[in-house]
Amino acid sequence: MPSLTRKMTKTGTRLRVLATFAAAASLTLALSGCTKLETHSPSSVRNAADTSATGADTGAGANGAQARAGGLGTVDCAHTKCIALTFDAGPSENSARLLDILKEKQVPATFFLLGKEHIDTYPELVRRMSDEGHEVASHTWTHKILTDADPDEIRDELERPNREIVRLTGKRPTLMRPPQGRTDDTVHDICRELGLAEVLWSVTAKDYKTNDSDLITERVLDQSSRDGIILLHDIYDGTVPAVPGIIDALKKRGYVFVTVPQLMAPGRAEPGKVYR
Repeated sequence: MPSLTRKMTKTGTRLRVLATFAAAASLTLALSGCTKLETHSPSSVRNAADTSATGADTGAGANGAQARAGGLGTVDCAHTKCIALTFDAGPSENSARLLDILKEKQVPATFFLLGKEHIDTYPELVRRMSDEGHEVASHTWTHKILTDADPDEIRDELERPNREIVRLTGKRPTLMRPPQGRTDDTVHDICRELGLAEVLWSVTAKDYKTNDSDLITERVLDQSSRDGIILLHDIYDGTVPAVPGIIDALKKRGYVFVTVPQLMAPGRAEPGKVYR
């Protein structure tokens, strides 16, 4: 276990690096043609599953398929105003408090975890995320921009966190989030090979730019809509304190919180495809 001083120094350095990455993300997405990507909405996945349902599925119904998707409780998002909380770049020293909040509020989340200095530093929190019904997914091993990497590097960035997550939870991730949301055909092909679907977001608080919890809350509430995928980072000091207010306000608006797989159920995200 690293000393507290070393831990704080390493964490501070990592936060500055990730902040630099993330601060460029919105511009990168605009310029790199993220809007030109073929992306799929949660509702389109549900609708496709409904139209292709067989007689064998009819008995269980949508709620039965939703239950098989895992997570806390069962929800039919075709008839319920659902929204998904997602957290990138953990686990961190803030994650235990976040898990306490989610448990108290009975809200499931989807965690896109980093490997180096995160999964390998807080393995007990990875186990807890899984044990408490949250979806555990990958955000690569070192936050390397995958579109700047060769195929072997991409494969390594994706396989290393998956191996650790399997070792800690017994479950192989089916979802990943590319750093900065940057992806291309090579990334799609390797994700297809590894059984991973790519998940972007529809709501961002830009919490990498501010520790103002009220501002983070305001940004999330302003952008949220049905089937939304909210991007937050529990590594930043202002984010976790904002979560209770975000949850309470969205619940008052009639939203039900689900994991990303639950948002798409009874359909499933397909490896090599991009969703938001």
